[in-house]
Amino acid sequence: MNRTVYFEDLEVSRPLPPLTKPAIDRTQLVKYAGASGDFNPLHYLDEVGQMAGTGGVIAHGMLVMGFVGQAVTQWIPNRNLTSLAVRFVDITKPGDSITVTGVITEKRLEKGVGLVQGQVVAADQRGGVKVKGTFEAVLPLKNSL
Repeated sequence: MNRTVYFEDLEVSRPLPPLTKPAIDRTQLVKYAGASGDFNPLHYLDEVGQMAGTGGVIAHGMLVMGFVGQAVTQWIPNRNLTSLAVRFVDITKPGDSITVTGVITEKRLEKGVGLVQGQVVAADQRGGVKVKGTFEAVLPLKNSL
C-alpha cells in the first residue's frame, strides 16, 4: 500500500492501533524455521526445551520481532522508518497470542522534515511482556508539498 503519513498526523502520547496475532502454533514455528533457516531444536522438540529449562518448545524470538516490525510498518510506512530496536524480555511459547502496542514518544522538526520516535511492546494474552522496543521515522510535512 502506498500511503503517506504526515508529521502533523501524529501526536505525542497518542497510542497507535494495536496489532493482535493469533495464537502461535507448532505449524507456524516449522514454517518460520524454514523461512529463516533457524532449525534450532528448541523450537520444535519438547525434550530439548525441557533440558534447556524452558519447559518445552519456545517460539523464535525473531518471529515475535517480526510481529513488532509488522505493527510498526502498519502505523508508519516502511520507507519512512529509519530505525527499529528491540529487547527480548521473556520467551514466547506455542499457544501465546501476541498483541503489539505502541505510542509516539517524541516529535521534532529538523532540517525541514519531521522526526518521530515511539515505543512498542509485544505482550501475550495474559499481559506478559515478551519484547520492548523503540522506533524512529522521518515523515514529510503537509506544508512542504
